[in-house]
Amino acid sequence: MIEQVRPGDWDDWMRSQSARPLVLDVREPWELRTASVAPQDFDLLAIPMNEIPGRLAELPTDRPIACLCHHGARSQRVAMFLAHQGYSDVVNIAGGIEAWARDRDPSVPLY
Repeated sequence: MIEQVRPGDWDDWMRSQSARPLVLDVREPWELRTASVAPQDFDLLAIPMNEIPGRLAELPTDRPIACLCHHGARSQRVAMFLAHQGYSDVVNIAGGIEAWARDRDPSVPLY
C-alpha cells in the first residue's frame, strides 16, 4: 500500500523525514509550464510518467520520494511502480497539484 500525503498535511510529513525529500512530478511538459510547485525544503525533479522506467537511474534510493501529478492517479501508479522496483520510501501526493493549489498554495494555477 502506498502512503497518501495530502498537501494540507505536507509540513507534518516533511518533519517526519530523516533525509531531504524529492518531489517527483510525473506530469507532461505542457502541464509543468501551466502550473508547478516551488521547491522549498525539498528537491523537485520532473520526469513524465512514461519516461520513468528508462530514467530510474536518476532517482535516488536513499531519500524519500513524493510523487505528484494533476489529480493523483498517475503519481499513484508511478509510486506503485517505484515500490515494485525496490524503492522503499515512496508516497503519493493525494489530489495532485490541484489539491496542492487548493489546500497549500493558492498561487499555483488550476487547470
